[in-house]
Amino acid sequence: MSDSQDSSYISNHIRKRIELAGARYHANDNISAYINPGELDLLQQEVQEKLKEVLKSLVIDTERDHNTNETAKRVAKMFIKEVFAGRYQTMPDTTEFPNVEKLSELIIVGPIQVRSACSHHLCPIMGKVWVGIMPNEKSNLIGLSKYARLISWVMERPQIQEEAITQIADLLVKKMNPDGLAVVMEADHFCMQWRGVKDMGSKMINSVMRGSFLKDSDLRKEFLSLMNGNRRN
Repeated sequence: MSDSQDSSYISNHIRKRIELAGARYHANDNISAYINPGELDLLQQEVQEKLKEVLKSLVIDTERDHNTNETAKRVAKMFIKEVFAGRYQTMPDTTEFPNVEKLSELIIVGPIQVRSACSHHLCPIMGKVWVGIMPNEKSNLIGLSKYARLISWVMERPQIQEEAITQIADLLVKKMNPDGLAVVMEADHFCMQWRGVKDMGSKMINSVMRGSFLKDSDLRKEFLSLMNGNRRN
């Protein structure tokens, strides 16, 4: 019996639920709806046991090497509870407030520090995000810290930057229903710095513009100008 059919693995039970629901479980998807209470600890234990086998295949003596004796346990906890927590945990609570004062001026939030991992090599992605919001009288507003929590929840999954920024924009539009939304991300990719070309100077910068930011070039220029001024400070 292959590992993918072994009923003793909790991952197979979770995977079966997802597939029966016709849902997706790509690296940057959230699958918390298909994980029952207590199963995350079982999943962490499963990952730990499989990582021990990976270390053995790398010919590392984890029994006598005091530096790697607990490595599988540490890495499993890191993946499940920390760097990929956005896959397994529900969306953080965020209270939305009605736009009582009918604010209709540009709001800019950032830079917000973000950390993720490239889904191609699981190497770190470290960067910053700026968000521009153009509310209308029917928009919802959220507290400043909630932007960081929501964005971290999206980024704490294996990602590619181009998809991550779209997920962030989709989430904030759904939460706030603004006239316009702009998201810019600037990040270092360790899959370029640590391996491959080993280029230490390259960064990726990309943006998503929605609603009035897409239609109104003056608004877009104002956001980018204020954002760039903030980057230089």
